[in-house]
Amino acid sequence: MMNLLHPRSINRCAAVLAAALMIFAAAWTVRPAEAQRGKDTVRLVIDYGDGISKTISNLAWAKGNTVLDAMKAATARRHGISFSYTGSGASAVLTKIDDVANEGGSGKKKNWQYWVNSVYGNRSFATFQLHAGDVILWRFATAQGTTEQGK
Repeated sequence: MMNLLHPRSINRCAAVLAAALMIFAAAWTVRPAEAQRGKDTVRLVIDYGDGISKTISNLAWAKGNTVLDAMKAATARRHGISFSYTGSGASAVLTKIDDVANEGGSGKKKNWQYWVNSVYGNRSFATFQLHAGDVILWRFATAQGTTEQGK
């Protein structure tokens, strides 16, 4: 039977404890940097309305950035998006994301609509200012609505 009070056992336990503390300390110092990285970013989710969606995380955010700015940042990503719009400022209207274009008005035609943090975008995406941590959802859907489900 091993004697835990033997000097070798105490030294071994101390070494294991010191190693565990060093690993914990190293992990703890990395965490704030990771938290800061996610703090000044936004996320873009594209729902194509056919069961397919694309999420682009960690898009750089700065004060004054708009949904349009986030969309432009997403085009620079390796597996990002492409998009088209008409107009500028308060009159800007998104017309297409990737190869999916608005179908126009009335009834059962689908068009791109956006939400930020589950709140329906009630103005031009070129003027809707974002905050750090915001989640933008673009959904290709028929009914305009005030809920994230597009109802």
